[in-house]
Amino acid sequence: TRLQDFTTGSWALFKNSGKTIIGLNVQPFDAGKHRALPLVADAAEGLAELGAALKDWKAPASWTDNASSGKKAWAVEAAKVTASTNAAYPSDAQVIGAVQRAMGSGVTLLNASGGLPGELHKLWQAGAPGSYHGEYGFSTMGYEIAGGLGAKMAKPGEEIVVMIGDGSYLMMNSEIATSVMLGLKLTIVLLDNRGYGCINRLQMATGGANFNNLLKDSRHEVLPDIDFAAHAASMGAIAEKVPSIAGLENALAQARKNTRTTVLVIDTDPLVSTDAGGHWWDVAVPEVSVRPQVNAARKAYDEKRQMQTIGD
Repeated sequence: TRLQDFTTGSWALFKNSGKTIIGLNVQPFDAGKHRALPLVADAAEGLAELGAALKDWKAPASWTDNASSGKKAWAVEAAKVTASTNAAYPSDAQVIGAVQRAMGSGVTLLNASGGLPGELHKLWQAGAPGSYHGEYGFSTMGYEIAGGLGAKMAKPGEEIVVMIGDGSYLMMNSEIATSVMLGLKLTIVLLDNRGYGCINRLQMATGGANFNNLLKDSRHEVLPDIDFAAHAASMGAIAEKVPSIAGLENALAQARKNTRTTVLVIDTDPLVSTDAGGHWWDVAVPEVSVRPQVNAARKAYDEKRQMQTIGD
């Protein structure tokens, strides 16, 4: 594992003092990160040798019981936030729930930017190894549809689902035309929150005023009102804007039967994200500001940084 921010709570989740991480990696540079005990080996071969050395050793029952009960408790929370809704502007989590219910687990899911990687990381129930593809970095906007096409080329017989926001779609969407030309069908779910909702929420969380993220908060002569379904259809896709979560589930059921790339557009709430299952994310806050909200956020940030551990 890369032990990145999502996995480690920006290195604030580790509470086992005196323990040392074993870094199993084929690259010495990565194996030694965070003061790990480096074990440089092929992952499969390294795990096989570790398993042989451990023989019949098992983790304490208290440890495995805690993991099992935690997983069950999380499944209950996840079911709540992904449940269907009649809201005019559903959350990303509710859209994820609709995709999961309509498409099942026998699909490969692609995502890359905005709030979706954080939500899907927690909420998507992958059906098999290799069926969840999240390319994030510092939010790799524009990757999703091109990545989906690559996944379809690698798995031509599998249903490929791409989840993408309106901002990322506008940055790069031309592979829709390529997918139609090549006969490589994708199902694309486009969540339109009218701007850059994830960065807007981060801006608010760090004490900033709403500025230049949601379209309504940006300088404009005319507020954009883009017909994404018409745009996708112009590139040859089957395209539809759905009015609700129920409408999305029905459209996804039809999309499964389609033999051509299908784009489904749904309006979503830009301000709602899933609190449950979350943890701290190290997003730096200015040390000096005339805004009381920023100063308060900086104080909280400094306190959270005290929770970080380097790795042992």
